[in-house]
Amino acid sequence: MALDSQLTHSKMRIRIAVLSFFLAQGLCFASWASRLPDIKNHFSADNFIYFGLLMFLIPVGKFIAIPLVGFLLPRIGSKKTVLISILGFTLSLFIVGVITNIYILGVVLLLFGTFWNMTDISLNTQAIEVERIYGKNIIATFHAGWSLAACVGAVIGYAMINLKIDTLAHFSAIAVIASVMILVNYKCLQEHKGENKAKEVEPQGLKTLKKAKLPEAILISLGFVWLLALIVENTMFEWSDVYFQSVIKAPESLQIGFLVFMIMMFSGRLLTNAAYRIWKKKTVLQIAGGLIFVGFVISSLFINLSDTVLIKVIINSSGFMLIGLGISCIVPTIYSIVGEKAKTPVGLALTIMSSISFVGPLVAPLLVGYISQHIGMEVAYLVIGLFGACIVGIATFNKALK
Repeated sequence: MALDSQLTHSKMRIRIAVLSFFLAQGLCFASWASRLPDIKNHFSADNFIYFGLLMFLIPVGKFIAIPLVGFLLPRIGSKKTVLISILGFTLSLFIVGVITNIYILGVVLLLFGTFWNMTDISLNTQAIEVERIYGKNIIATFHAGWSLAACVGAVIGYAMINLKIDTLAHFSAIAVIASVMILVNYKCLQEHKGENKAKEVEPQGLKTLKKAKLPEAILISLGFVWLLALIVENTMFEWSDVYFQSVIKAPESLQIGFLVFMIMMFSGRLLTNAAYRIWKKKTVLQIAGGLIFVGFVISSLFINLSDTVLIKVIINSSGFMLIGLGISCIVPTIYSIVGEKAKTPVGLALTIMSSISFVGPLVAPLLVGYISQHIGMEVAYLVIGLFGACIVGIATFNKALK
């Protein structure tokens, strides 16, 4: 009751507001990812290595975001940090549709990655606070909402491609919709306890750092799981439709790799809370890693079972479905474990894990691009599948996750 009296709006209204930000981010993200083959063709990035280098700029931006959000959170709070971050993310999407110069595209993708990770950290800080307000596991519902919006964005992108609507019109419409959602719900966000009071927060933060010479073992373990998950996620986000286009040689009407992946990612997040009631969260991570591994094996090794394009689409869609189901629960499970077990303040804990996991998105585009150019994209996908097996290993043998 005391907690409720401190809230500026009802618990449900606060939850809806935070969810709306996840929806806006998911919609913008999927709109961008669904048009990657068009962006690749528009800027003549036909060489896989060149395309990989362009995608590499996004995780570089994500790395830049870590000290920025670490600076902003204790000074202006997660509420204002979320607003700055997600509006920058939305504006970056719009600019991608406007520009024609590949070098300017590189700069914009750098900013896109910066605002993306700033949004991730600050918005999940809000989500964890809402979970504390409710006193139960609800963070997976936010990530399910993100996935739902991403599914909608993927469907819209698929329709835009087949209707021959250019990226400028597509991205402009999405940017307007997302901006309205953001501005309408911003007032209902809450400040995390102790935020926006720099004089109080900074000494406490320094005190915490002095006591903890090294990050908690559980944060390091979860950071590595997050790293591996991000390699998988970024591979699927950035290369799934390119895989259907370049390896399967599917026509535009059958380039459904990203769409299938996102649908299963959304479905998996709906099932995550139910999975927690059946298995321990450590077991959920083990199952997730196994599904990722099997999915990549199907997509990479079974591609030549038939010469028929439709059969190839079905086989690879099956693999992508397993990958989407597996990856769906890893990030919300990591956040939930942090909220339950970590002694480090949430904002600092997420920043520590981001500092470890940022290597994942740096690895993915260069690794996939290099192997795809010199050996084949199907081999690159098999290599990425091994990271799913590594997640199983960490979840099984790491004592910090017991």
